[in-house]
Amino acid sequence: MRRSVFDRHSSAPPPAAGAPKRGLLARIGPGLITGASDDDPSGIATYSQVGSQFGLGMLWTMVFSYPLMSGIQEISARVGRVTGHGLAASLRKHFPAWVLYAAIGLLLVANTINIGADIGAMGAALHLLIGGPAQIYVVGFGLLCLLLQIFIPYRSYVPYLKWLCLGLFAYVGILFVVKIPWLSVLHATLLPHFQLTKESFTAIVAIFGTTISPYLFFWQASEEVEEQKLNPGESPLLKAPEQAPDQLSTMQTDTWVGMAFSNVVAFFIILTAAVVLNAHGIKDIQTSSQAAEALRPVAGRFAFLLFSLGIIGTGLLAVPVLAGSSAYALGEARQWPVGLERKPKEARAFYWVIALSTLLGVGLNEVHLDPVKALFWSAVTNGVVAAPLMVMIMLMASRKKVMGTFTLSLRLKILGWGATLAMAAVSVGMFATMGK
Repeated sequence: MRRSVFDRHSSAPPPAAGAPKRGLLARIGPGLITGASDDDPSGIATYSQVGSQFGLGMLWTMVFSYPLMSGIQEISARVGRVTGHGLAASLRKHFPAWVLYAAIGLLLVANTINIGADIGAMGAALHLLIGGPAQIYVVGFGLLCLLLQIFIPYRSYVPYLKWLCLGLFAYVGILFVVKIPWLSVLHATLLPHFQLTKESFTAIVAIFGTTISPYLFFWQASEEVEEQKLNPGESPLLKAPEQAPDQLSTMQTDTWVGMAFSNVVAFFIILTAAVVLNAHGIKDIQTSSQAAEALRPVAGRFAFLLFSLGIIGTGLLAVPVLAGSSAYALGEARQWPVGLERKPKEARAFYWVIALSTLLGVGLNEVHLDPVKALFWSAVTNGVVAAPLMVMIMLMASRKKVMGTFTLSLRLKILGWGATLAMAAVSVGMFATMGK
């Protein structure tokens, strides 16, 4: 009998002999896409701000947050795999409606702001690269993201999302054109040091609100359900517990690889901003495109080119995830037909949410919304809202009534509640220091 290295639920027999074995690329999907979309242009802006303001001082947050974000994402994915439903559908059955709709309302607002900021950053990055009208690029990117989601089925769309993840390697490539003080980096990463100030706590909440973000919970749980439906022979584990070893092992590998990918890239964005911008006295970065522009005279055109291309690639990946997570959350709560594999006429309301979220995001770029304040405080809002939502997820995933024999293992309870307490602690710390 094969035993999963991650979990205790391995008493079920393995898949039938002769079932095709999938390679690594086929085994990674929702987790990798979720992790990569976490490093969207708004995340790049947050990491660039932190690196330029605090230098190497916040690198430790990437190491600290990795197991926590991986744990809560695995729990969210597990709910989808076990129940065959997304998070909102499961929460609707087990919590008061007003609690669910309050969380979804905040999610929709934060996601729409992020969509607008991401599309705006993509337009600005393309303008930096080739010139021309940035506003036209904004509209073009918005329409491109919208048309891809509406008219291309999920099974055809997801391979392109995987390839877009490669765009994030642009930030690792910057290492080859920037001199790095590795001993100082190692010290700052492994020996955390920060002051108990309002600025420090706000920055940490923004980082955690970017890495451990509610839209990622909803997206990955729903995409695990989509993957389950697309793979012949797979069923929700409540109905087919004998499939647990293969499904859970695949999901766990995918999630931890995806979150590692996300945090490594975020680490290098903070590092780049610290050694290039902060070290040269540039401490007030407002947007991801401004960070790219600031790199050009200091680190050279190649670093600027890599950073700019990375903004466009991550934006094309993140906008569909942001709009899709909004549609899944609201659609499941309202019991609408949902799913990117459905045709538009089969899930009209679901696709209308995607369309409105994307178009409103495009529209935000026309009202001259302050991009820095909008992005930074949406990340802070995500950080504050995440903790109570995580409590709900942890309680639900621990109930046999919901999960059957697949309730959380001790490992996942420690990681999930640890992530929840960390989010709550930094949020309380931020509010406690606001008056100082």
